[in-house]
Amino acid sequence: AEYRLVIKNTLEFDPEILKRYVNFMNNPDERTAVEQFGKGDKYIGICTLMATLPGLPMFGHGQIEGFTEKYGMEYHRAYWDEQPDGNLIERHQREIFPLLRKRYLFAEVSSFLLYDVFSPEGHVNEDVFAYSNQAGSEQSLVVYHNKFATAQGWIRTSAAYSVKTESGERMLVQKRLGEGLGLANDTQVFSIFTDLTSGLEYIRNNYELYEKGLFIELEAYKCRVFVNFRQVQDNEWHQYAQLAAYLNGRGVPSIDEAMKELFLQPIHHAFRECVNAGFFRWIITNRQVPRSAHSPLGVEPSRQSEVLEEAQDKFVRLLSEINHITQSDSDTLEISAQLKRELAAMMTLPVITEKFPLERSRKYQSAVKYLNPGKPTASPWSANNPRNWGILLGLLSVHRLGMVISSQDFAEISRSWVDEWLLNKIIAAALGDLGLDERSAWQAIRLIKLLVSQTNWWQKIGEGQLYQLMHSIFSDAEAQQYLGVNRYQDILWYNREAFDDFIWWMFVIAVVHIMAALPPEKVAQAIVKCFTDIQQIIKAAVSSNYQVEKLLTTLKQS
Repeated sequence: AEYRLVIKNTLEFDPEILKRYVNFMNNPDERTAVEQFGKGDKYIGICTLMATLPGLPMFGHGQIEGFTEKYGMEYHRAYWDEQPDGNLIERHQREIFPLLRKRYLFAEVSSFLLYDVFSPEGHVNEDVFAYSNQAGSEQSLVVYHNKFATAQGWIRTSAAYSVKTESGERMLVQKRLGEGLGLANDTQVFSIFTDLTSGLEYIRNNYELYEKGLFIELEAYKCRVFVNFRQVQDNEWHQYAQLAAYLNGRGVPSIDEAMKELFLQPIHHAFRECVNAGFFRWIITNRQVPRSAHSPLGVEPSRQSEVLEEAQDKFVRLLSEINHITQSDSDTLEISAQLKRELAAMMTLPVITEKFPLERSRKYQSAVKYLNPGKPTASPWSANNPRNWGILLGLLSVHRLGMVISSQDFAEISRSWVDEWLLNKIIAAALGDLGLDERSAWQAIRLIKLLVSQTNWWQKIGEGQLYQLMHSIFSDAEAQQYLGVNRYQDILWYNREAFDDFIWWMFVIAVVHIMAALPPEKVAQAIVKCFTDIQQIIKAAVSSNYQVEKLLTTLKQS
């Protein structure tokens, strides 16, 4: 309260005096900053005030490193053998140094305003410092709570400050928060701003900032530094008003993404019905399994039929929502029927030789072994392999979405929507619930997007087309990242394990679509032909020693 009173008295007398102050947390005659304030949020909060108030911020010797030895003016050297505190230095780099780089925004006093924060009970909370400033078209609002408690309150009106009149006399004036930040007083205008300490973005209606102010809630010694204010005009659909009501004061990593999420809520709701761990597990549980003494009949056909019918219903609802948002009139029943056939094929992968036999064909047996290596319990399609099923079912749920717009170029449309419509977040959540860690989940999503682009590759392969196929893949920036393409000694290399995994998946999706698209009697032969192409790629990769140019040259010459 006393320190706020010093600032208030200075503002009432002459705000320019604030620029003469030297703001510091310790000097040679005092205890060190770390001894007085510790190394936690209290220290960082007070250091934030020092960095964002008008005047000269001054760091004491050893303050950033967290040294505790007091340095007198007569000291020639340190007497204690102290080591810099890496965590404290890192917090300075992350939370304080960005403020110092923007000192132009905090140093002047012509637009500086100090605010009282009124608690819900109506009294001023003297433990909360709140002040705004401007520099050109930029604004800032700093709020710090200097007590071990929780604080709530409204920032509405500034403390009085002195201004000179035309006659040379001084008078005291006050401003409302919206005016202090230079915002338009308009019910149809919203302000979006960023908290530097958390990186979150917020949205508020300008008229409410004028009339009610900004409600703030801070835990002990917490600080907010709001910058990057930008004003947006609401549209005829009142989307920003809806977003502000939806967030209800919460901060989000991106207001633009939050707007997308709000706009895409119907699609996201329908997509979550198709892509969630519970539904995935139900599909996995009811997949077809090889006959054995314990399960001579496999899974009951009626249960599989129930899964497929429910899946198609979910696909129809999703495609209908996409029809609505894109103002299309595509045949959702036909697209969903294709997806149903593909899901049925996926559920058949563990028993492909029983479903589609080809007697006395070693090539076919090799293809099936490549598809399903190992024992049934260690099969890629066993119930304890969530990554493979997550990729397969995630791919199923997105790769035909673009058919709502185009039956020809749907693959690239579908791939773009994975990111543009934030479907990647929903897939990542489902994969996480299946047991994948965050890194593995996002790596799987990258693979799904690559496979979306190559869904029908097996139908396009003719004489010399394998070169074109691999050239297009290695020209894809995301594929390069997934395959670990890197340049060493002027040679482009790629990662062997990632490449082998990707080629295996190329074969998997080809087998699924062959089973879904062709008559049963033609499936096995088509798989053999496809496997021949895969073998040619694998052989070229081995002979190329996993160099990009050698691989492409080998395929071009074959």
